[in-house]
Amino acid sequence: MSAPTGRGTAVVVGAGIAGLAAARVLADRFAEVIVVDRDELPDDAAPRRGVPQGWHSHVLLVAGQRALGDVFPGLHEALAERGAVVFDSAADLHLYRLGAAWQPVHTGLPFVSVSRPLLEHTMRRQVAQLPQVTIRAGAAVSGLIGADGQVTGVVLDGAEHLAADLVVDATGRGSRSDRWLSALGYPTPEVEEVKVSVGYVSRYYRHTPGDLPVQAAFVQPTPPKEKRIGAALLVEDDRWLVSVGGWHGDYPPADEAAFLAHAESLPDPIIADLVRKAEPLTEPVPFQFPANRRRLFEQLSDVPGGYLAIGDAVSSFNPLYGQGMTVAAQQAKALGQVLDEHGPADADAVRDFYRRAAGIVTVPWQAAVGGDFDYPETGGQRPAAAALFGRYSTKVQLAAQISGEVRKVVLAVQHLLSPPTALWRPSLVAEVARASVHPEPGAVPEFGYGAHERPLWTAGDRDAERARAALRAAGFTEFTDEQFGFAAESGEEGDPVLVASLDGRAGDYRAALEAAGFAVTPDDTDPLLLSITAR
Repeated sequence: MSAPTGRGTAVVVGAGIAGLAAARVLADRFAEVIVVDRDELPDDAAPRRGVPQGWHSHVLLVAGQRALGDVFPGLHEALAERGAVVFDSAADLHLYRLGAAWQPVHTGLPFVSVSRPLLEHTMRRQVAQLPQVTIRAGAAVSGLIGADGQVTGVVLDGAEHLAADLVVDATGRGSRSDRWLSALGYPTPEVEEVKVSVGYVSRYYRHTPGDLPVQAAFVQPTPPKEKRIGAALLVEDDRWLVSVGGWHGDYPPADEAAFLAHAESLPDPIIADLVRKAEPLTEPVPFQFPANRRRLFEQLSDVPGGYLAIGDAVSSFNPLYGQGMTVAAQQAKALGQVLDEHGPADADAVRDFYRRAAGIVTVPWQAAVGGDFDYPETGGQRPAAAALFGRYSTKVQLAAQISGEVRKVVLAVQHLLSPPTALWRPSLVAEVARASVHPEPGAVPEFGYGAHERPLWTAGDRDAERARAALRAAGFTEFTDEQFGFAAESGEEGDPVLVASLDGRAGDYRAALEAAGFAVTPDDTDPLLLSITAR
């Protein structure tokens, strides 16, 4: 951590995870940091009105743990002292997905299980102890002050002005930045939205030894026929935090009978067994989330200096994927890097921050909305080549049920430690092809083996491999974790093979595939995708 640089005052609007992480970063770089929040902030680790999701299950991915640990020295130790539960993210977690429980495997990746109120309170306490930081609770911002291309402060309800060299908007999904920027004559960002109509109900239960053989359990659906989900996390104070819900309106009302009935309807009994025998400590509490929302600040060329949005004010993810807090922590780190490189928080620095923030958002956004589009009811802009990646993702997860090698890579990708391209290493692709069909010991693929010893179990696998061979023979490169290129995947029996031109050369691929004897049909909605069948 660097010493304060002598910059003047920074104002952070919002005292949630994103705002506190930003405040901790700014405290090393500004002489004064003022954090304002409209809530009366509790003195202990309790849910508060402005964070309705505070009653519900939260996941801090390993990448987020590391980012917060960098920003808040000693945070992990402080959480452990206050009762946070730490366990291996695969060995001590029961995961049921795609019709089966995944085999446990030791990963060395720690899962820190803690309630949202305890995490936020621990961070807020550390921030409040810094002499250059003031936290003002019960104070709402109504607008920005600015002139000559620079935001110079905020206006509070009641007309009080706070001067600032930098204003950070960490007010979350309900950010008023569009109104604030428009009032100063600046354009507002385009919004990308993917509608999911997710909801869930949560409840605390008393933990007693022997409740479950693990510290956490996740029961996930097989899309599109199943929509319901359940989770149980062991958290501080010997409590289970249990949540049940689902996609596209398939979630229960907040009453005890409906909660149990929903748990009993899940395809694995572990959540329902816990609910039936554990002592409830709270009433069921509901939460609804209508849509993923991403605000494309990185596309704005005309931005004021001295103002930027962060966290959910930039991108709000389907909470069932547990990515939001991690993205906020990584963006806070990026903010510190931008200030260190640029000096003043001028318009160039703001644009640089938004570019970096967009880079942080891209992978979790594609993962979240790509998974949401497994349901035909999902509305919005589907990611490019999502159909092909969805096919491969299903195979990867089926393989991870029995292959420790695949599961470790999947976990590294899910925890934002490795890029998704790690799943396309040739050796891993071959392991996915071997393990995803769950063959009997000694089974021999009907159509032999392709490149990298990839087993070809079906006629579709054979045709996909023929397509890969034709494209390689034409001089094209296959997509891996080291290079862009083409990717091809078979589907269910009778489905066409999908080929994605991830380097933008769909026309060239089409010509090569037709020359090799395939019938090729470009996708009407996805310019990267080709459907092919053998003639």
